[in-house]
Amino acid sequence: MISQPGRQPGSQRNSQEGAPQGLCPSCSAPLQTPLACGSCGVLIDVSHDEPSPFAILGLDVTFDVDAKDARKRLRRIAHKVHPDFYATAGEQQLDLAEQNNALLNRAYEILVDDVRRADWIVRNFGGPGEKDLGCMHQEFLMEVMEWNETLDENEPGSDEFQALEAELQAERKHLIESIRGYLTPLPDPKTPEGALALKDVRKDLNALRYIDRALTRVSGLPAPL
Repeated sequence: MISQPGRQPGSQRNSQEGAPQGLCPSCSAPLQTPLACGSCGVLIDVSHDEPSPFAILGLDVTFDVDAKDARKRLRRIAHKVHPDFYATAGEQQLDLAEQNNALLNRAYEILVDDVRRADWIVRNFGGPGEKDLGCMHQEFLMEVMEWNETLDENEPGSDEFQALEAELQAERKHLIESIRGYLTPLPDPKTPEGALALKDVRKDLNALRYIDRALTRVSGLPAPL
């Protein structure tokens, strides 16, 4: 489980504030990201203890993340770790830059995606995994069957497809708002209420998987794995 130093799950601070990162091992300057020092420019090898995506972008753990702010942080940190800046620095430095740049991009992708961000929080707060809750409720599975029938019996671009897409998008929005409610403030997994909230978020995430698969069929894109 990963938590911010000195903070308990369930407490919150403004997500726009940079989460504390410690000091640079080279010059002792405060770090804004565990991947590199903004003062002396040294790259930091974090392969022995991979930081959280929130720590990488200098954010506190929270469900609500400002995508524009995350993008600004991505660009700022990329100037410190992108491999293009280390093309002539030697093989070891180039390899480290590639490693840290990959970690940076993956952290950003998680933080700007509501589903992946919620999944990270549930897993790292000790909540259930995708397969830990068993089958979905029968009522929901019947609804999924109706969606599939509509997709099988109608042509892309038809009124039925458009109506189904609107229904799926509305249900998706509802589930995201439900997840936001459970994760704001962040639940304390040590309490019965917190453990139940994480379980409820996992149920919503599992339902979103079905909805997103149906939406990919509506759009004609390959279904996600």
